[in-house]
Amino acid sequence: MENATTSNAEDERLSVRGLLEEPLMASARVLAGEEGLVEAVTWCLPWSEVIDRRDCLSDVAIYARPESLPTKHRELEAVAARRASVLIIDGSAPRDITWPANLTVVELELPVGFTALNRLLAERALTQEAHVMRYAVTVHQSLAGLLHRGAGLPMLIREVATLTSGIAVALDVRGHLLAQAGLPDVESEDAIALRESLAAALPRLNASSSAHPHNTFTHRLEHPDGLFAPTTVVAGAMHLAGRYEGWIVVIVPQANPRRHDIAQYQVVVEQAGTIVGTEMLRQRSVDEAEERARGDFVQALVHGNFVNDHDLSTRAALHEIDLDLHYIVFVAPGLVDRSGDHPGASMVRLARYAAGVLPASPARSHVTVIGDVLVVVRSLIAPSGPQQESEINEYARAMSLDLEKRLGQRIPVSHGRPAAGARAIGESYREARTTLGVAQRLGLSGSVAYNDLRGFNVLMRAADTDESRRLVRDVLGPLRTSNSHSDSEELLFAYLEEGGNINATSRRLGIHRNTVIAKLDRMSRLVGMDVRVPENQFTLWLAVRLDLLSDVRESVDNEIVAQYSGIQRVLPDEGSC
Repeated sequence: MENATTSNAEDERLSVRGLLEEPLMASARVLAGEEGLVEAVTWCLPWSEVIDRRDCLSDVAIYARPESLPTKHRELEAVAARRASVLIIDGSAPRDITWPANLTVVELELPVGFTALNRLLAERALTQEAHVMRYAVTVHQSLAGLLHRGAGLPMLIREVATLTSGIAVALDVRGHLLAQAGLPDVESEDAIALRESLAAALPRLNASSSAHPHNTFTHRLEHPDGLFAPTTVVAGAMHLAGRYEGWIVVIVPQANPRRHDIAQYQVVVEQAGTIVGTEMLRQRSVDEAEERARGDFVQALVHGNFVNDHDLSTRAALHEIDLDLHYIVFVAPGLVDRSGDHPGASMVRLARYAAGVLPASPARSHVTVIGDVLVVVRSLIAPSGPQQESEINEYARAMSLDLEKRLGQRIPVSHGRPAAGARAIGESYREARTTLGVAQRLGLSGSVAYNDLRGFNVLMRAADTDESRRLVRDVLGPLRTSNSHSDSEELLFAYLEEGGNINATSRRLGIHRNTVIAKLDRMSRLVGMDVRVPENQFTLWLAVRLDLLSDVRESVDNEIVAQYSGIQRVLPDEGSC
């Protein structure tokens, strides 16, 4: 790192006051706008070039000969409105001009000429740019060296704090703290107030991120008095491969730090943004690889796909999963947009969010994605009884609300019964998947427990018998061979769900009452029984439920077969396994 005590005259951007201190400007006299002497000045343009244009004149010194000055005050006002740093009059200025209040005006008693003034500013600008580039290379080498030696995010942020002799933090896109160096106590009231104020300032910084060429910003924080008040922050955006990753922030416990220091901090956070972003990308790749391996293990766990107990215990130890704990399995449909470029990635993100629900709980969640279904295997703290039931319901509701907020619609989150030990997780998963299939068919949402559908649980034992298959074939077969079998089954399901109420069925399907009656009459002729008779309605209800359970069970069984064989496709319809 270069010496931070190098003089301002050499290392800072040239200000109007600094320009007036140059030997060439020895005869200069300020006529108006002394408060603007702190403004930066980078290059010089003659009056004739700027008067007919409308672009911003920030950092520009305007050179004018006395005879070229305008006689109309509004032209000077227009230049001042375009934020010109200074108007330099090369000679004695006319005495009858009223200068705008927001324009710095300098008179040169001894003319120097445009060429000499322009050369002076160019030399100073090049000197400053060269210094900034040398310092940026030094900072980059320091941080890149740490990165190549395998230093993690905390070590990189510590180096940022060392380079700036201050406090440095890394924040993600939501403003959450990733790493810090220099905060004496992260959980102190002062540190918490500082983080809250910084998080509140980030949206304003984000809004202007596309407008700044180097993605670095200086901002004064407003937060309660304390150890860090007043505070100025210099923030640099982390961008990598076109993706915004968060912020590197240097915290300066001062209201108005030296401009030279601010310039240094901007160089550091700009260079750190790329280096730290690279480390975050590497760490994300590692995390995703570990996540995929853990997801594969969870899939094997819910399907019982292990060679033997030794295989199970070895892989469980690798992923730090206790085989002796009580577990519960939650499942939910992903419902992501399948037309996107990476629908699988969206499902994985939903699974990560599901794993983060109720983070304060000591219970651990292990997630995976199977097809279009999110699967969460969660350990239970309470061993049994009402406390365990309350714990399960709390997580199911929280997961349901979280998915509803992210997906914009209500969906079911189903779970089976608790599993005593990891070896029983497969049965809990089968119950959860069965419950989910039934819940989706019935249009349920929110938390849906296996025990909530006790009638289906009883029917499940009869669903895979010759008698049940014969009943489904005899009752629903004629409907499925008709030309409008999909409409007929939808009408039948709605009619049965509404308890045989024709008016309610009409409203539910959005069709006229007489149309419902006509379709029910046609359905009665197809199945050979009057569907309006309560006894026949029970038979139809039973056939529909048995058919639904058979489909759900077949889907789960096919999934298990695919897991065992490694086939990542939908198996053909060959009946239950």
